[in-house]
Amino acid sequence: MKPRLQVHYESRVRAKLAEEFGFRNALRIPRIEKVVVNVGLGEGPRNAKLLDSVVAEVATITGQKPVVTKARKSISNFSLREGMPIGVKVTLRGARMYEFLDRLINVAIPRVRDFRGLPTRSFDGRGNYTLGVKEQMIFPEIDYDKVEKIHGMDIVMVTTTPKDDEAFALLREMGMPFRGETPVLVKEPLGPAD
Repeated sequence: MKPRLQVHYESRVRAKLAEEFGFRNALRIPRIEKVVVNVGLGEGPRNAKLLDSVVAEVATITGQKPVVTKARKSISNFSLREGMPIGVKVTLRGARMYEFLDRLINVAIPRVRDFRGLPTRSFDGRGNYTLGVKEQMIFPEIDYDKVEKIHGMDIVMVTTTPKDDEAFALLREMGMPFRGETPVLVKEPLGPAD
C-alpha cells in the first residue's frame, strides 16, 4: 500500500503544479527526490554512549539505520582527529521518505511550542529546503525517559526542480505549514485502522 502523502502527491499535487506553472511534460513537474536527516554531535568523540543513543533515536524516528559520519581532517583546537565520529545521517527515499514527511508535517511540527509557521527563506537557491529542529522530543516515537541528551537535527528536502518558487509551491501543496500560508490538509485516511 502506498503512503498517503504519496497518494496525495500523485492525485492532487501533480495536477495543481502542472496547472500553476504550465508544465506540459509530466517529467518536468517537481517532486521530492530525497530527505536527508542529519545530527551533528559536538561531544560525540568523547562520549560513545551519547553516539549510540543518537543512532538509536534517529533510527527510531526515520525507520532506517543511520550512518555515523566521521571527521575528514584533524583540527587541534577542537580536539578532533581524522576519523573520529562527529555525527549521524540518514538519507530517505521512496515510501519511507513519504511516511517520514507525513509524520513530520502532521504530527511532529504541530508539537513545537509557540509554532508560528516554517520560515520561507530556508531555500538554498537550487530548490532544496532545509529545516532545523531544536530538539528530538517533538517526534512521538522518542521515549523521554531513555533520552541521553536533547539535541537538534537538520532535515533537508531535496527536490527535482532548480527553482525555489517551484519547490515552495510543491512543499506548500504537500502540506508544509509555512508562515503566512494556510496549510493544505491531506484528506486520505492514515491506514486500515481509520
